[in-house]
Amino acid sequence: MTIFSVQSTIFTRASVALLSSNGLKRFSLASSFSSNALYSPPLPKTKKRRFPIVSAVDIGGVTVARNDVVRDDDPTNNVPDSIFSKLGMQLHRRDKHPIGIIKNAIYDYFESNYAKKFETFEDLSPIVTTKQNFDDVLVPADHVSRSLNDTYYVDSQTVLRCHTSAHQAELLRDGHRRFLVTGDVYRRDSIDSTHYPVFHQMEGFCVFSPEDWNESGKDSTLYAAEDLKKCLEGLARHLFGAVEMRWVDTYFPFTEPSFELEIYFKEDWLEVLGCGVTEQRILKQSGLENNVAWAFGLGLERLAMVLFDIPDIRLFWSDDERFTSQFGKGELGVKFKPFSKYPPCYKDISFWISESFTENNFCEVVRGIAGDLVEEVKLIDSFTNKKGMTSHCYRIVFRSMERSLTDEEVNDLQSKVRDEVQRKLNVELR
Repeated sequence: MTIFSVQSTIFTRASVALLSSNGLKRFSLASSFSSNALYSPPLPKTKKRRFPIVSAVDIGGVTVARNDVVRDDDPTNNVPDSIFSKLGMQLHRRDKHPIGIIKNAIYDYFESNYAKKFETFEDLSPIVTTKQNFDDVLVPADHVSRSLNDTYYVDSQTVLRCHTSAHQAELLRDGHRRFLVTGDVYRRDSIDSTHYPVFHQMEGFCVFSPEDWNESGKDSTLYAAEDLKKCLEGLARHLFGAVEMRWVDTYFPFTEPSFELEIYFKEDWLEVLGCGVTEQRILKQSGLENNVAWAFGLGLERLAMVLFDIPDIRLFWSDDERFTSQFGKGELGVKFKPFSKYPPCYKDISFWISESFTENNFCEVVRGIAGDLVEEVKLIDSFTNKKGMTSHCYRIVFRSMERSLTDEEVNDLQSKVRDEVQRKLNVELR
């Protein structure tokens, strides 16, 4: 994780409809908000591309209007229509979808080994406050993940959650002590076969009381860490079989000590999840200062791509029956059979960048034009001339997963990309 520089930013008054497990609530945000976190300047406010045109989505039985999330009147808003349209899809709740199959397999493990001890939450709103998403899990004020370049902001104090940990503090305050939270999460990211701006996570959390570790005769942190590792090693065996495993020490803002679990699978070491003993400050602010806890987080797409041999993350969003018909409820690890691989179309674009240019903003423009027809965006050349001007050349790979693209439509997409990049990103085309 990268720490970035600091500057002061002032946000103006706003209000937004938020969802919680208790239903729809309307919050009036503070008249001003001061932050020390640096964020990338939002793209200039222009008419957003209207595909698909979705006026409202359903989240947990509550209708959320587009205007509550895609806000043309707020300078901090960077949520495009293409992202808004995904809010109610909840692939993790589809029992015959690879994401839902993985989720249910994990549920089966916990029910078999910890019967009735873990509650499950999978219908919590992805629209959360910055306090929930960052402050409650101790993300530093200057952390890169708070940037508009990395996170989708509804307004200055409201985001689309970057992780399911955003619900951790609320659940603890409501009295829940052992739980699994599954949901769709959102991050502005690069474009390739393993990255997509929407993906799915599962968070696991377990709180222990003093009598738990006192009976063991172990230090509370050691007790929690050993219990965590035992639990997750069992989960890895449940999903992958009798595989070799290893633990790697790492760093997360919200756990100490922190670990990553890797397994040896298909002749390579694969990172499965991150986890650790929860920072005491998180427990204290939830009224649990005399307790200890562990937490883990895993990406369902990452596991599904490995277990089902799915080569491209865009496939998870496909309605093509050649994809969807291959999977059935409870059928873990069925190997995906590729249907016809359609030819790629390559287009290059070069431009002189400005100081405000970021690659994530560029990828957002390309996604806004081409949607899931863009397979990859890759920087293939960069140089700085004698005047100190820097040029980037990107190769855009267009490829449909369902049909062959025509030269005419690819040329049209590329032309629109060139127009939008110049108009929105303050760059000079070459």
